[in-house]
Amino acid sequence: MAFVILDPCRGEKSGECVTVCPVDCIEEGPEQFYIDPDICIDCGACVSVCPVDAIVEEYEMTPEQEKYLDEAEEFFANR
Repeated sequence: MAFVILDPCRGEKSGECVTVCPVDCIEEGPEQFYIDPDICIDCGACVSVCPVDAIVEEYEMTPEQEKYLDEAEEFFANR
């Protein structure tokens, strides 16, 4: 399981999550940050520093939020 960044990050983009990630799996996109689900080690370091509580574990997402995982996968697939 990986962590996923949700809608509260859009427009906020504080970036604290990037600096604490031990595997550098978080990158800035045009509207928000994204976590690469293939690299994320599920450590949770990013969760505690997010000022807008935008980061959740994949299994905690509602069906409506699954689009954010899809967006992250697409973002990293196109790199």
